[in-house]
Amino acid sequence: MKFKLIFAMLMLGFWPGAGHAADPRYPDWPCMQAKVPEVSLAAVWAGPDLGDATQKWKDDIAVSALVARLAARRTPLDEADRAVTEFLAGSSERKLDKGKRLFAGLFETLNGQRSSVMSGLERITRKQREAADAIRAAGQSMHALQDETTSDPAKIEQISNQLLWQTRIFEDRQRVIKFVCEVPVAIDQRLFALGRSIQQGME
Repeated sequence: MKFKLIFAMLMLGFWPGAGHAADPRYPDWPCMQAKVPEVSLAAVWAGPDLGDATQKWKDDIAVSALVARLAARRTPLDEADRAVTEFLAGSSERKLDKGKRLFAGLFETLNGQRSSVMSGLERITRKQREAADAIRAAGQSMHALQDETTSDPAKIEQISNQLLWQTRIFEDRQRVIKFVCEVPVAIDQRLFALGRSIQQGME
């Protein structure tokens, strides 16, 4: 059965992400992609200095509402581009002010989302490490019972069922981790694309 293979891998310490990090600086980071704790402004923005827009954007109701809409990954990028173009209509001075506020809001919001996702990945990795330890311990208990001359079949079945349940949960979490590992990359790409769209709209 598939769960027996997973259990065997855990017993031998071979399960990806269960206890070994690619980068020793971040022992709980489970993704193949290198962990970049923060995105620098220079990496995603080639426009004018944001200045006090980093503080003022939250007080602008229109900007705050648009930031929330554009930051949501369910909003397609083509739709986001149209919304940016419509929002930045007006004089050059108005475009500059609105564009800086809009990007300042997106940078803060998407960076916050990114940090939250990365923290969640590390939390679930710690849970997986604990789960792997629990599975190994249960497996060792089962093997010890099986080796006894007068083993208890009911107890062995109970532990076997427990192992089945634990390994299924473990595998489900691994699938979640693999999916969520793509999210920080998607956020980085979205932030870069929106920054470029805003810069073009300011021209």
